[in-house]
Amino acid sequence: MQKTCLPQEAVGAAYDREAMLGVRRRTLDAVRGIAANIRPGMQEEDAVEMARDTLADAGMLRGWHDVYIRFGPNTLKTFGAPSDPGVALGEDDIFFIDIGPVWQQWEGDGGDTFVTGTDPERARCAADARAIFHEVRSHWLRQGASGQALYRYAEDCARRRGWELNLDLSGHRLADFPHAALHNGALADFEHAPSESLWVLEIHIRHPSKPYGAFFEDMLLDDSHFE
Repeated sequence: MQKTCLPQEAVGAAYDREAMLGVRRRTLDAVRGIAANIRPGMQEEDAVEMARDTLADAGMLRGWHDVYIRFGPNTLKTFGAPSDPGVALGEDDIFFIDIGPVWQQWEGDGGDTFVTGTDPERARCAADARAIFHEVRSHWLRQGASGQALYRYAEDCARRRGWELNLDLSGHRLADFPHAALHNGALADFEHAPSESLWVLEIHIRHPSKPYGAFFEDMLLDDSHFE
């Protein structure tokens, strides 16, 4: 999908699509590296500090948003909400990572959910957050749907799988830093079809009655960028 001249899709003077894709790769690698160092018994606060060290080691010294790592019941928290303190990861538990690092002049954003142990419903929750992301992304590719339509579709996808969609995490722009100077509105409010590589699609689902949820986010891109 081609970029448009819509003001919501403006970019800054340093915008470089290939650089943005490079930061995306660095961000996804960082998410996986952070997850590999999280173990049952770890306190959530310690995991956040470890994540910051991991990003610093990768040369991503600042973020356009805070590092969020949510364990167990904190996976229900909305973006920016403080976690309940002192939560330790259990043996059969769920956690997600959400980072928004800046490398040089370009922003990254990535998030994924992981499980410990063998609880099948938590594993399904994590897998379904990814699956819904790709269902919605495929709908965007096929239909050229607006941001508003994408999140209506996401609600339906979540409901069919037995989850509730949290619309407080509803997608946003990404650009050369800072994107908020160009556009700070949600993808779920965008009345047009979003252009590729300019928007992040966020999927945050939660169990309808139990205290956990799952999160996945990535750039809106075509199939060639996904394994």
